[in-house]
Amino acid sequence: MALPRHSDHSVPGTVKSEIVELIPALRAFARTFCRDVTDADDLVQETLTKALANLHQFRPGTSMKSWLFTILRNTFYTRVKVAKREAPGSADCVSGDPFVGATQEWSARGLEIHNAIQRLPENQREVMMLIGVLGASYEEASEICGCAMGTIKSRLNRARLRLLQELGEASSHSAVERAEASPGSDSAFNRADRRAS
Repeated sequence: MALPRHSDHSVPGTVKSEIVELIPALRAFARTFCRDVTDADDLVQETLTKALANLHQFRPGTSMKSWLFTILRNTFYTRVKVAKREAPGSADCVSGDPFVGATQEWSARGLEIHNAIQRLPENQREVMMLIGVLGASYEEASEICGCAMGTIKSRLNRARLRLLQELGEASSHSAVERAEASPGSDSAFNRADRRAS
């Protein structure tokens, strides 16, 4: 995914390259909200368009990642509000949308963790993705979600406990041991576990 063309001349090179480097993280975060890859990419494209149009509002010295994630999150919730107002009966349409399963590259455990994360309540899933998958700090997650750091920690803790239940694990150590048994695996659960400890 490239930056919108109209922005090529108006965005300084360093800012442009920083934004481009963050596109994969934006796409991953967008998948927290949109199961369909095309919808997630559309959300990222809209986020980038808004960010470039409002680049003058970005405060130098602050985190570009947090700024973009906040725009993405707000854009998604605005879409939801508009859809609820403008599309009565859309629940029937949404329920008919097929969910595309994981590709062959995913291991069975990866798919299991992915599905368990998708079943988390939205606010817990959001924090798990930000901290556990995308590596955001508690401070960044707090800023992106617009709530206190204590709330972020509480949501992450509840998300971790629920994931343990969903995955049938007795403790976080059993999930870590399983990951260590397969070289190179680093699940979202394990990254969130390490960050919280």
